[in-house]
Amino acid sequence: MSRWDGKTKGSLVGYKIFLYFINKLGLDFAYRLLKLVTYYYYLFAAKQKSALLDFYQNTLHLPVLEAKKLARKNFYIFGQTLVDRAAFLLGKTEKFTHVFENEQYLIDIREGGKGGILLSAHLGNWETAGNLLKGRITPTINIVMLDAEVESIKQFMDSSTGGSRFKVIAIKNDLSHIIAIRNALVNNEFVAIHSDRYMDGAKFIELDFFGRKAKFPYGPFIIASKFDAPVTFVFAAKDGKFSYHLSATLPLAGKRKPEEIAALYVAELERKVKEYPEQWFNYFNFFV
Repeated sequence: MSRWDGKTKGSLVGYKIFLYFINKLGLDFAYRLLKLVTYYYYLFAAKQKSALLDFYQNTLHLPVLEAKKLARKNFYIFGQTLVDRAAFLLGKTEKFTHVFENEQYLIDIREGGKGGILLSAHLGNWETAGNLLKGRITPTINIVMLDAEVESIKQFMDSSTGGSRFKVIAIKNDLSHIIAIRNALVNNEFVAIHSDRYMDGAKFIELDFFGRKAKFPYGPFIIASKFDAPVTFVFAAKDGKFSYHLSATLPLAGKRKPEEIAALYVAELERKVKEYPEQWFNYFNFFV
């Protein structure tokens, strides 16, 4: 099975086509076009499809036909989240709605004045949902990520849409991202980190995930344990055509060991995957 390389999949031509259709013909047309495009990927993205089917059949223990149906739906909803992301960057937000379960937790973190660490996962679409809240809870959200997107796609998205509304903290070998995270927290800003994808060569922690041993990146949990800032687990899943359901957990109190934070995170991730199995967008093998 494939391993994650940190890069966004998709071609520059594909991005140009969808930005054009969103701008000229609207979201509904873009969604209809997606059915054809994502069906193509379902047929020919063999490694990602294989990883999904393995997860649905051997981890969630679903029958073969149900697993295939869910995998097909997964590809389509993933395409929708990419279109939604582009729509927000283009300012096409009028159709979108959301509810936020435990929004008060994030407000309390902001009022605490120490910033906040938000651990999330490749489930649903936290970036788009975060755009719904930007300005309501905090003026600045930092996303810690590998800066490994294909450069031509990044340049096109930046020039066509103005780029992400978030501040990106790029993970680098010189550990400068640690200083950037510290500075963000000192400024009472939120720092969001996806904590579910392990890359070869990086330090990892093995945890039980739905009864199977899986490798999770160790770095996010070390960061969460070292800084004097509240830690919460946040997720955002589509619960309708143009609606999102956001959630946050009660912030962890006091200093916690990385292993303890990781165990609590995985338990919440399991709960969310059970609730939204069609939105588990981790198309890579991370099981031992």
